[in-house]
Amino acid sequence: MSGSGKKRPPMVADRRYPTGSRPTGTRKAPPPRKPRATRRRGGRGGGGPRKPSRFGLVGRLFSWVFAVLFGLMWRGALVVGLIVGAAVLYVMSTLPPAEDLMDGRAQGSVTMLDREGETFAWRGEQFGGKIRADTVSPHLKHAIIATEDKRYYHHFGISPRGIASAIRINLSEGRGPLEGHGGSTLTQQTAKLLCLGVAYDPKAWKNQTEYELDCRRTTMARKIKEAVYALAMEAKYSKEEILSIYMNRAYLGAGANGFEAASQRYFGKPAAQVNIAESAMLAGLLTAPSRYAPTANIQRSRDRAGIVLLLMEQQGYITAAERAHAKENPARLSEAAEARAGGYFADWVMGSGPDFLTSDTTEDVIIRTTFDQRIQKAAEEALTYVFSEKVKEGSEAQAAIVVMSADGAVRAMVGGRKLRGVAGTFNRAVMANRQTGSAFKPFVYATALDLGHAWNATVVDEPMTIDIPGSGPWSPQNYDRKFHGRVTLADALAHSYNIPAVKVANEVGLENVRKVAAQFGIQSDMAMGPALALGASESTLLEMTGAYAGILNGGTAVTPYGLLELRLKDDATPLMGQEGGLGERVISAEAAQQLIWMMYRAVEAGTGQRARIQGVEVAGKTGTTQAARDAWFMGFTADYVAGVWMGYDDNTPLTGVSGGGLPAEIWHETMIRVQEGQEARPLPMIRPQPVNVRPEHEPPRTTQPRSNAPVDPVEQVLREVINSIFGRN
Repeated sequence: MSGSGKKRPPMVADRRYPTGSRPTGTRKAPPPRKPRATRRRGGRGGGGPRKPSRFGLVGRLFSWVFAVLFGLMWRGALVVGLIVGAAVLYVMSTLPPAEDLMDGRAQGSVTMLDREGETFAWRGEQFGGKIRADTVSPHLKHAIIATEDKRYYHHFGISPRGIASAIRINLSEGRGPLEGHGGSTLTQQTAKLLCLGVAYDPKAWKNQTEYELDCRRTTMARKIKEAVYALAMEAKYSKEEILSIYMNRAYLGAGANGFEAASQRYFGKPAAQVNIAESAMLAGLLTAPSRYAPTANIQRSRDRAGIVLLLMEQQGYITAAERAHAKENPARLSEAAEARAGGYFADWVMGSGPDFLTSDTTEDVIIRTTFDQRIQKAAEEALTYVFSEKVKEGSEAQAAIVVMSADGAVRAMVGGRKLRGVAGTFNRAVMANRQTGSAFKPFVYATALDLGHAWNATVVDEPMTIDIPGSGPWSPQNYDRKFHGRVTLADALAHSYNIPAVKVANEVGLENVRKVAAQFGIQSDMAMGPALALGASESTLLEMTGAYAGILNGGTAVTPYGLLELRLKDDATPLMGQEGGLGERVISAEAAQQLIWMMYRAVEAGTGQRARIQGVEVAGKTGTTQAARDAWFMGFTADYVAGVWMGYDDNTPLTGVSGGGLPAEIWHETMIRVQEGQEARPLPMIRPQPVNVRPEHEPPRTTQPRSNAPVDPVEQVLREVINSIFGRN
């Protein structure tokens, strides 16, 4: 068999395929496998185990490290997620209803109404009332979202993209990652306004300002808390509720808290009625309320509003045509906001009531006042005109004006050349105690007249010396350095002679003069020596104006007042009424009428001639202190009393200024505006027969009656006195 020569068949497994399943035809055998090259241990081509690759080890190590890190990361993320979730749930459980978060002011507001019932000033934290996102003007709502958070309705409280973008911008501008742009969503901003739920505690903070600054601090820890609080708010409240909280609590400058208060403050209308331009201006304030406040700089505010309009157009809230129309017709301030009148007056009135109802009130208070916006405007325009036309450019001289009615009701007040006085501004009309100079002399003559002396009583203007205990001899001098012989009291006051005033004061008693001045309202300490008669004492412009009002109303003292009524908002029952007005009589009505006539002559033919008003009777008195450090003009018509002071805050002497100069001109410019359109009424004064006023240089002379016809003895004496004074037959 072995030698048969037949080829042995290949060895195959039996029945490899099921019966009938073997493929037909011939099957091509697979190609033979190439044997793996083996490397022998100790040689290149030898066999034995293969040595592991260096790159394989690195790959396995990297994979292992990645797996470990990934495991740590997802486990850490899970832990952080659980912690954040728990924190969000906890914070959410502490959040009150959205309605309770609308008004978060620690203090209330004070709104002041003028004599016509119109609003003219605000103090404190103004709040116009609760508003909701679905009831305000849709333009306002869109302006806020376009400006502050365009993805507001698409995020869950925080925006990682916004935070990353803010960090990139801050770093590119050379700041720290959390300095400058914050990347906060509108929800996060609301959380910050709520101070993350930490209420103001007066015991824990020095004042509310420090508390608010702490709420606005930006640190990593605070940003984390802010994010948690924002997530909790998103879980607790709807988007509209969060936006409503924001719109009620955002500060928008000029003491306005919330968009309703700001809309009323700047435009005199509710937030539901603002148009596109007004909405853009209000939304623009959110970036920097004090800087962009339209009452501070209307053009700057409009420029900022232009950027908001662009954002609104880009985000599809308005069309290009609507944007163009809004730019061509920018928002305008209301009359009250544009006037910004009565800042000095408002400050003064705030001191008229108790602090808990004014500066420290926790309620919203309404104060009705005596303020007259027309008269205030007249005073401000007069001051501006005189300083622009008649004062050297660059002068730092100051001036103040007070206008009041005869009963002491203050109608206008300018406390300095910075006309728009704001809270805390130095008010020279009320706070500055200055020497009064010759403006004090009417109280000397008021004392003499009340004690029985007449306007035509005479006194000799001649050299005199008084020995003052402790000071030595004192020799007063007249302003013109001359002596005028025998003069009447009327002449002495009209020409403001010093020596006659000192003589009269000594004759009637310095203590009596001091008493009359105090009863008329001069509350400051008055000089004890004879220099009292020449105005060596200090007083405020408000006190002096009130004292002159007592002369105008017939000799009855007045207390200047500005507050008529104080009540809580939405409560018709007043908590306070008028405190001030007419007091007790100081001098007789007859004495007051004579004094008014004497002061009338001071304006008609004396030192106050620059204050004359064509067709209007004016009485007044000039005042200039030693070295011209202070210059005054005090005067009145039948309806109003006005006082003007001028000087430097540091007591620098005025150059070429006396009471009969610029102060009289400021008074004149004020009163011609006040009297415009008003019926001119006569002054309540005596009216002797017309006389020729003797020039200052002409000595008095005596004449005799023209006939020897019998006359009444009293009339004869009176005529002789008149003839000796005025040189008439």
